[in-house]
Amino acid sequence: MRKLNLTQRKWLIILHLLFAAIMFGVSIVFLILSITAANTNDAGVLKACYTIMHVLSKTSVRASTIGTVVTGILLSVWTQWGLFRFYWIIVKEGLTILSILLGPFAMYTLTLKAVTLTSKGGLHALLDPAFTVNKWQLWMGIILQIISLVLMFVISVFKPWGQRKMKKASKHA
Repeated sequence: MRKLNLTQRKWLIILHLLFAAIMFGVSIVFLILSITAANTNDAGVLKACYTIMHVLSKTSVRASTIGTVVTGILLSVWTQWGLFRFYWIIVKEGLTILSILLGPFAMYTLTLKAVTLTSKGGLHALLDPAFTVNKWQLWMGIILQIISLVLMFVISVFKPWGQRKMKKASKHA
């Protein structure tokens, strides 16, 4: 397998960090917009918060998730880390799957539903049980996304759990 030289590796790490920073930043924006939506008495602000989140879920969330995943895979394959050689990488891969499910899929669906409900009912949507369930699902998704991204950053820096013990191939024919 092809390996990167030091300069190529640094540029790929920079790209990976930029995409990851965008993912984290958008998650924080989602949190701020959710707090704003939960505390407003203005139907326009309520709808705008969910509309902005929905636009971000279709654009920045998707692009940053794809960019982070692609650069992360390339870093694993084109460096000494590998995809399955270290426990910390495997944990990050699991958290990445969670982030993919939460980001491009759950956030898109939940924000679309919130936009639909607030477009139909304005502030009256706040009284709709479907809106309440959707709002709390969105809150849980945002919080889980932030926690998973922070954990990935921490794991990337500390690289806990070490290398897996690889079984040697059997020489039986």
